[in-house]
Amino acid sequence: MTDTLPPATPRRKPKPASTRIAGRNLSPATQMMGFGYDPMLSEGSLKPPIFLTSTFAFENAAAGKRHFEGITGKRPGGADGLVYSRFNGPNQEILEDRLAIWDEAEDALVFSSGMSAIATLFLAHVGQNDVIVHSAPLYAATETMVAKILARYGVEYCDFPAEASPAEIADVLAAAKALAAKKGGRVAMLYLESPANPTNALVDVEACRAAIDVGFAIDERPPIAIDNTFLGPLWSRPLHHGADIVLYSLTKYAGGHSDLVAGGVLGAKRWIDPIRSMRNIIGTICDPNTAWMLLRSLETLELRMSRAGENALRVCTFLRDHPKVAGIGYLGFLPDGAQKDIFERHCTGAGSTFSLFIKGGEAEAFRFLDALKIAKLAVSLGGTETLASAPAAMTHLSVPDERKARLGITDNLVRISIGIEDADDLIADFAQALDMV
Repeated sequence: MTDTLPPATPRRKPKPASTRIAGRNLSPATQMMGFGYDPMLSEGSLKPPIFLTSTFAFENAAAGKRHFEGITGKRPGGADGLVYSRFNGPNQEILEDRLAIWDEAEDALVFSSGMSAIATLFLAHVGQNDVIVHSAPLYAATETMVAKILARYGVEYCDFPAEASPAEIADVLAAAKALAAKKGGRVAMLYLESPANPTNALVDVEACRAAIDVGFAIDERPPIAIDNTFLGPLWSRPLHHGADIVLYSLTKYAGGHSDLVAGGVLGAKRWIDPIRSMRNIIGTICDPNTAWMLLRSLETLELRMSRAGENALRVCTFLRDHPKVAGIGYLGFLPDGAQKDIFERHCTGAGSTFSLFIKGGEAEAFRFLDALKIAKLAVSLGGTETLASAPAAMTHLSVPDERKARLGITDNLVRISIGIEDADDLIADFAQALDMV
């Protein structure tokens, strides 16, 4: 017996092969077909099997000790091998490798839902008496997490509208810094959602980065985290614009078939390692079957998002001039101004989810929704099918009426996520539903 640790146990997957061919960088769409997986390690199976096991056998005792040094944080970077399915697993690790490619992130983690990803992020980076600064509106459950759950531990928040100017963002950060000093805490995070749910308003990430860099010393700068679900990863990559952490509801475009629930967090290891440690403790990792389904879906992500984006442009072109439509929040039709400037700097496409304002109020919006034949009356977005819902009465029902009014979440707002059906069929469906208003 010896106490000398052997070399790290080989991973169940080798380092990926070169991502360049003949001097050309391979695109993410190409790498989704095999990155991070060697069929020869799984009996030649072309696709990764689903690894349904709760625990993994160690090569020897010293290897087990080394893995747990990574799991417990005694050595940074996580385990060198597979340990226990609350910590890691082959399907989850392959998925994390591939997710990181799209955003060119250093590291990635997957979770059992988008909200478990958000909650784990907050638990890892926010402490008692800290202050969170966030854009508004946010997904209603995220707002509840910040305003009610974290508030139990002395955490307070300051917010600004998604459309805020650089000066307004800087002012709110300064106010948050003063509040944190008074409480004996710190500004723990600048949390963004862009486009905002459900108004589609864009946040100027570059302005947020500048405000943080000017307003805080290097060693006290809070991370900028952003929920990129509405546009990512195809149409927006916030890490390029100054964000530190990117979050996804992988239920949406990444999953893309309305048949799974999952979440993801991506960024530099500096920010991801504490989140990994928290995930190890509270067990919010996604299960192997869900990870396997996401690996399947990532292979068609670019195709599905591209088709949905093309359909959305055609549908919105029809809707914007309809006499029963009061307005449309579609990023492809932004007038000249600050929002269009942000779009042109931050986005490569307008997405397929938008807000539609029906002339009238809740009754007219409900008549429209109830008359749809192809589009399904359901919450969520980013699936192969077109979905429509009334945020004020559904996803954001728990938001106080005064706050909804202030943020533009009105009774006549319908949120629409365009799918990959035939665009002419969708236009016909929306036309006949508007006739019922």
